Amino acid sequence: MQPTHEVTNQPPPLEGYSLYASDAVLREGVAREGGRGFEAELVAAGRELGSAETFALGRQANRFTPELRTHDRFGHRIDEVEYHPAWHAVMQRAMAHRIHNLPWCRPEPGGQVARAALLSLLAQVEAGSCCPITMTFAAWPVLRSDAALFAEWGPRLRGTAYEPRLLPAREKQAVLLGMAMTEKQGGSDVRANTTRALAAGSVDGREAFALTGHKWFCSAPMSDAFLMLAQQEGRGLSCFLVPRIRPDGSRNAIHLQRLKDKLGNRSNASSEIELAGAFGLLLGEPGRGVRTILEMVQHTRLDCVAGSTGLLRQAVAQALHHAEHRAAFGRRLAEQPLMQNVLADLALESEANTALMLRLARAFEAPEGSAERAFARIATAAGKYWVCKRAPQAIAEAMECLGGGGYVEESILPRLYREAPVNAIWEGSGNVICLDVLRALVREPECAPALLAELELARGADRRLDTWTARLEAELADPADAELRARRLVERIALALQASLLVRGAPAFVADAFCAARLGDADGIAGLQFGALPRGVECRKVVERAGVGE
Repeated sequence: MQPTHEVTNQPPPLEGYSLYASDAVLREGVAREGGRGFEAELVAAGRELGSAETFALGRQANRFTPELRTHDRFGHRIDEVEYHPAWHAVMQRAMAHRIHNLPWCRPEPGGQVARAALLSLLAQVEAGSCCPITMTFAAWPVLRSDAALFAEWGPRLRGTAYEPRLLPAREKQAVLLGMAMTEKQGGSDVRANTTRALAAGSVDGREAFALTGHKWFCSAPMSDAFLMLAQQEGRGLSCFLVPRIRPDGSRNAIHLQRLKDKLGNRSNASSEIELAGAFGLLLGEPGRGVRTILEMVQHTRLDCVAGSTGLLRQAVAQALHHAEHRAAFGRRLAEQPLMQNVLADLALESEANTALMLRLARAFEAPEGSAERAFARIATAAGKYWVCKRAPQAIAEAMECLGGGGYVEESILPRLYREAPVNAIWEGSGNVICLDVLRALVREPECAPALLAELELARGADRRLDTWTARLEAELADPADAELRARRLVERIALALQASLLVRGAPAFVADAFCAARLGDADGIAGLQFGALPRGVECRKVVERAGVGE
């Protein structure tokens, strides 16, 4: 037998490190936005999630995907999804670190900031688990509006003991909540829903309903209950809480028809379901289902930003790590000017996303009706559009930094790349989000002043940003062809926010580089591809700041 050749010039695997302690940008941002009181929780989560064991669990959960079991071997309908043990292990870790409920259980300043950071850490190693975690987190404020339902479900929403078995909620220490809104004929246009909710007597003194119809996308179908929209007879589209187990202990009539064969997010089951007279309870006012669910949608959009931020951070970390250890043409990749330009540009994108994510999260801590919540309303939508749109392109560039090694499945980069588009699609794809921004500007007149007040905080710090903001303000005041140019407007909003945050909170060499790269250099031209940073950018400093170091 011939001996194998010696393996040289290959980087060690990037795992077994603290995802939080190694990320200077995230640590600084958490402190800046008021989350320092949760440092211990972030350090602990970063250490466990970044372990070699958790990275291995992420790989396994995506390799061995969920399987649908519609019937047991005797022919009884069971409608269950079977997951690989790795999925359950990741979910146990996520819930133990309270990524599903931290700010609700500890309503202290900085709770939302810390929790957004936690979700971004989870997304780096196993993003599919973010779906049930996010929906449970986002359902809390909606359910809290109903005192009776919250009295029943609230104590279990506070729990951290992951229990995957299908049991009555009263027998569990902790529960997961999902949502099922879209239907085949409507998609994002939920007002076109045809699912019907008919009165079906009462349970414990509360009116019960029987829901009949279908739902086109129901992710995490093994959740303990779902928020669903249905047409209530004589009242219009209403919101209902639909549990997996009926009050009498029997399985609810939620039939899983098939699991979606998705591009990414493969560890997480997404299903089509039929409701055959499923038991449900009204949540919110009759006929105001869309309004009831909007609070949940707003929180899930924040998580789309956090999830994409985490995916990109891991991709950039992998690219930086590879470049530090790999040599070509007589020098390490990290020492070569053109590679430094690419890496620095990716690092800028990651830092800008991180800053925006944490700033948005802080705004969610403000009371309803405040200027901060008006800012959150418009900035979250704009941030969701831009951060989630940019992530696939940036991750593809990071993959290219590794060359062929980044394209093969043993690398985490293909999984990150496949995962990225879901956040741009979920809770409103690009056009839906942009139209929602226009709607907020027209129907909620407090949004534009709140946005401009935030940008005003950076006035005078960078002439390029001042020019950009002035143009944005002019566009906000011009209603002509608003829908046609909505994407341009939302892009301008997001870039202005990111630049403003970096000018105020990042080192000068980062802020200067970002403004030159995204708002235009001395010639007024911004590069259209990553790695087109203009002269004068301190690429090495930007790269060193983004590196993985304890």
